[in-house]
Amino acid sequence: MIPLFNTGYAQLPANSPAPEGKTAAQLLGSPGFKAICYGGYRGTTTDQQPTVAQLKEDMKLLSAMGITMVRTYKVYLEEASNLLKTIRELQQEDQNFEMYVMLGAWIDCKNAWTANPVHDQESPRNASEIDQAVALAQAYPDIVKIIAVGNEAMVKWATGYYVEPGIILKWVNHLQELKSSGVLPASLWITTSDNFASWGGGGSEYHVKALNDLIGAVDYISMHTYPMHDTHYNPAFWGVRESEAGFPDQEKINTAMLRAKNYAVIQYESVVKYMKSLGVNKPVHIGETGWASVSTGFYGSKGSGACDEFKQAAYYHQMMDWSAENGVTLFFFEGFDEQWKDAANPNGSENHFGLINLRSQAKYALWDMVDKGVFDGLTRDGLPISKTYGGDFNALMRDVVVPPTEKEINAKNKP
Repeated sequence: MIPLFNTGYAQLPANSPAPEGKTAAQLLGSPGFKAICYGGYRGTTTDQQPTVAQLKEDMKLLSAMGITMVRTYKVYLEEASNLLKTIRELQQEDQNFEMYVMLGAWIDCKNAWTANPVHDQESPRNASEIDQAVALAQAYPDIVKIIAVGNEAMVKWATGYYVEPGIILKWVNHLQELKSSGVLPASLWITTSDNFASWGGGGSEYHVKALNDLIGAVDYISMHTYPMHDTHYNPAFWGVRESEAGFPDQEKINTAMLRAKNYAVIQYESVVKYMKSLGVNKPVHIGETGWASVSTGFYGSKGSGACDEFKQAAYYHQMMDWSAENGVTLFFFEGFDEQWKDAANPNGSENHFGLINLRSQAKYALWDMVDKGVFDGLTRDGLPISKTYGGDFNALMRDVVVPPTEKEINAKNKP
């Protein structure tokens, strides 16, 4: 047992009942359970915090979509605590309102986001981030069902901030100790949410003792997969095959998107395989996957041709169907567009992963929900939810490009 880093934690009352509502063990992998990644930022900077009124609008919209858990990323900003307050108020207003939270605690290395990051040492601010996550989990035990220690905090391409897995392991063990000592509910699940490679599904450079110990320490594995990014970085699965040259354009696109889905499944299975090679058998769920609807960069019409609403919808529906069929919970990234992520480039892909844009318009993936009246009576920033492109499918398809051919991709990537 490790010592508590903060000896001032309040204990839960002796013999206190389990928190009301479903537990993570009951939610994750449950048929029909739907989850999503959430950020409510409307502005070009996170200094502009969403108000409680805005958070209420968003939670009502997500609930109408059948979502019952949202994933957040950090607690040092007001959004996380205000979101929990919002959900509590919605529950008080309507006893049938159900929403749970996978609470993220941001973790990074010493000197993160500078020219001299130190990846085997951590930021001194990490301790206060964990303390705040603990306080929120104690205050809202009926809502917070999972704490995720870090987001893509171990993946080596995150050169500005990543930490070695031993640092994540330290905090996971700390939180598990708080559960054992009665500071946190025993039913609270602890994990870290990271790229498939960071969980051992990629290269052997990740196969270190600290990762193996981490896999044994978490309650479940939360892994990420992004075929969209690999249409540029690792495009072997992408493009139109020679045998598909005669297909109609939509069939070419749908066939490519099916390969993208299969690519994501292979990455998921690679994590399961590595976990089992260690003699461990615990749940593996998808903490993040998504597909942007706009890009003027690597994934746009002059790049891999991956990003548009048609392809986003295809990926969304294929992945949601696969997750339901296989009992794997999938936190789709994400509910709403956020323009702060690439504020200097309004058409950058990072700004356009949402299923609803900043004009309160449902993208093509959700058009059927608009038709069914799912959003009737609900608004975002005071505006009713309408369809992008005015619901004109032909107008939407004019912005859709067929992926490049396999030959074109090979020629572009030839040394």
